[in-house]
Amino acid sequence: MTHLIEIKGVRHAYPTQSGPLPVLDGLDIAVPEGEFCAVVGPSGCGKSTLTRLVAGLMKPDAGEVWLHGERVTSPRSTVGMAFQNPVLLEWRTILDNVILPLEIVAPRMPRRDRVARAEALLDMVGLSGFEGKRPSELSGGMRQRASLCRAIVHKPDVLIMDEPFGALDNFTREDLWQTMRDLRAKEPFTAVLITHDLRESVFLGDQVIVLSGRPARTQYVLDVTLPADRTIDALYTKEAGDMLHTLRDQIKIAQGRETAEAT
Repeated sequence: MTHLIEIKGVRHAYPTQSGPLPVLDGLDIAVPEGEFCAVVGPSGCGKSTLTRLVAGLMKPDAGEVWLHGERVTSPRSTVGMAFQNPVLLEWRTILDNVILPLEIVAPRMPRRDRVARAEALLDMVGLSGFEGKRPSELSGGMRQRASLCRAIVHKPDVLIMDEPFGALDNFTREDLWQTMRDLRAKEPFTAVLITHDLRESVFLGDQVIVLSGRPARTQYVLDVTLPADRTIDALYTKEAGDMLHTLRDQIKIAQGRETAEAT
């Protein structure tokens, strides 16, 4: 099996007035190409730090991060990113927000081709007809759909998502889970999702990695056995319930470890 992302023995600490604060401690993660990897763990255990390391926005103190067989030492244009805040530019239309990455990574691509690519994605997520609107004219869920389109418009090797649905209401969040499922079916990509929502991790993930309490290590890896074309109803099956119970138990263990090491 080909691993698109490999994190090997990564350690990282942040400087503080009282000395270094370790957040990652010998972290090992491997994500196969085409797989959706959800990462969960106690608050403050280094999940967001992990995304920055994979994107090349920062370097680990020790260990290595590899993407497509190449060591990551600087920001990568082949990485798409989506955050809890869509960060859309108000002075650009939704269409022009979505094509922005293409202007950066493919400056010679004709505008008509950029527009065609963006319009196809916006149609996939139900935003056809809103291309000329400004971000403030859309709901939070619609802005997040546009943000997802922008993150994958340039067909990145990997999509990194740092709690992109965390600020949305439950109904909108579940609707976007299904949008993400459909996008993957039509536009296959490898993804790393940081989330605090265990239901979200099971619905979207092919595997769920539980990080230990800070400083984080890989504590547990759950292979999700739900079908690829799963619906929200799948979360109410015994199979999904058993996986959620396992994840909750692992989070409790991680929280206990963090508390013990802090005393």
